[in-house]
Amino acid sequence: MADQIMDQAAGLRRMLAVPRPRRITLLSTLPAPERNVVFDNLCAGMAHAGSNCLLVDARRHPRMGTHLGVMRRPALLDAAHGRNPLEDSVQRLDAGYSFAVLQGGKHLAGRPRYMDEALCRIFDRLSSRYDSVFIDAELDEYDSLPASVLDRSRMVVHIGADAESIKSGYAMIKRLVTNVGTGEYGVLVSGTEPARAGLIYANLAKTASRYLAVSLQDMGSIPPDDHLGRAARLGRSVIDAFPLALASAAFRRIAGQLSVS
Repeated sequence: MADQIMDQAAGLRRMLAVPRPRRITLLSTLPAPERNVVFDNLCAGMAHAGSNCLLVDARRHPRMGTHLGVMRRPALLDAAHGRNPLEDSVQRLDAGYSFAVLQGGKHLAGRPRYMDEALCRIFDRLSSRYDSVFIDAELDEYDSLPASVLDRSRMVVHIGADAESIKSGYAMIKRLVTNVGTGEYGVLVSGTEPARAGLIYANLAKTASRYLAVSLQDMGSIPPDDHLGRAARLGRSVIDAFPLALASAAFRRIAGQLSVS
């Protein structure tokens, strides 16, 4: 009997040890070209770390597909409407991760409840197929995300090191907390050295704790590195094209942190 109980306990521990799928909503204060490069390399870094990863462009006017140079496919919203199989909306990239577009230019504001529930089911299916689902999103004029299912995801706010970007990043966190509530909020800083990025994060975390009663998480930083632009012009991730670059090391660190958090 004791052996049986021990076997059952071991089996339970194995079940609990299986990592739960991660659904992470990415929001950025940086212009589209910069955020595209960062989010592309972030997912490539996750793939390099062994994660089966999906990136969803959920912006109202999707631009990631153009950056990636991929052919247009039906949006996930079309799959939610039942117009095409979900598989038709997802494409595998040479960088090692998969990509899809949420809405293809259609505005989701004011969508009926049944459609919101259909999108929830779509994301549940995607989460069952991928270790990590990253959603490149933006807030609308009502401070809402493009689908209510994203309200329950982990949020990562991507900012630059200049004062305007930092200010915009804090304002974005405030809008999220006001509309979505407390939850997991991470901060990713790009375009500066780790020491300055650490100071930026520390100041943001202190302010958010004091005035918003929310704890922020340090997601790391990406230093300025010409290899990022060079890799983008080659149509490759920086980890693939220049594995020894400072940016490659940064994306590996961030991917490692996301893989265990």
